[in-house]
Amino acid sequence: MTTGANILPNLSVPPIANNRVVALAYDGLCTFEFGIVAEIFGLARPEMGPNWYRFASAAIEPGPLRAQGGITVQADGGLDLVAKAGLVVVPGWRGVDAPVPPALIEALRAAHARGARLASICSGAFVLGATGLLEGQAATTHWRYEEAFRARFPRVDLHPDQLYIDADPIFTSAGSAAGMDLGLHIIRRDFGAEAANSVARRLVMPAHRAGGQAQFLPRPVPRDHETERLAPILDQLRADLSKTPSIRSLAARAGLSERTFLRRFAEATGTTPQRYLAETRIARAAELLESSEAAIKAIAEASGFGSAALLRHHFHARYGLSPSAFRHRFSRTTAQA
Repeated sequence: MTTGANILPNLSVPPIANNRVVALAYDGLCTFEFGIVAEIFGLARPEMGPNWYRFASAAIEPGPLRAQGGITVQADGGLDLVAKAGLVVVPGWRGVDAPVPPALIEALRAAHARGARLASICSGAFVLGATGLLEGQAATTHWRYEEAFRARFPRVDLHPDQLYIDADPIFTSAGSAAGMDLGLHIIRRDFGAEAANSVARRLVMPAHRAGGQAQFLPRPVPRDHETERLAPILDQLRADLSKTPSIRSLAARAGLSERTFLRRFAEATGTTPQRYLAETRIARAAELLESSEAAIKAIAEASGFGSAALLRHHFHARYGLSPSAFRHRFSRTTAQA
């Protein structure tokens, strides 16, 4: 039998300034969030070569450290590891009202001051908020913590509708699984699209999810027959990005009134057909910019924007970058050069 390890490409990622990733461990540790960090940054990946991340866990307090699920954690070291890290990740927090130890605040501020990157998953944003480093910065956290976060940190530019926020050198992500989206984003920044895609394939998840947290807010679950009606519609929108079908035509194909169609579409995707199509086009353009050397105009046409000017407009609105700047930052060819 052929194993997955035997068919993985040899990517040999280029070196980065500091490839040490440290995940914080604390009493009451969020096991899933910690597991995400360990899986993405700590798993051995021989196909990536010798420059892949070096991972360690740092206990923020004396043990034993209990984790959710009835397990006990033995960390690799203490806060001294934070002083050596290029990326420090806060994998959730033991409670939005739980105080953040002054020693941890000091360690994170010192790491930030010397140029380390800081990242959080879910409620871990409350730890970064306690450092004061998020003031005036864009950030996100789980949608259920929006009110508590705004009350605690009113000077933070909170975006509760986003899966993650890149405010380099500080990164925040939404509810637990969004930590995987953020992790893949950081890999894409560090090593390019091909490396991120490779890790995503091993995780059996998309390298980039369109949309935001809005699609996960409490709402009625679509009925099975409605979901079956919408699946061909989504396939149609993705199949030919150059077309912008009218709401009337989409509703007619689904056999629904326009009002019902829009409601069911929002329940299934968290957005409108127009925004879904725009996000799909942006995702396709990003993929082509990362993986090919095609001209910007050709990519605009292939992704359904039609013109380079329209592509630039949407790209800047989504990423705060021009297509050329995005390619320069994320293209694997550029990273190797």
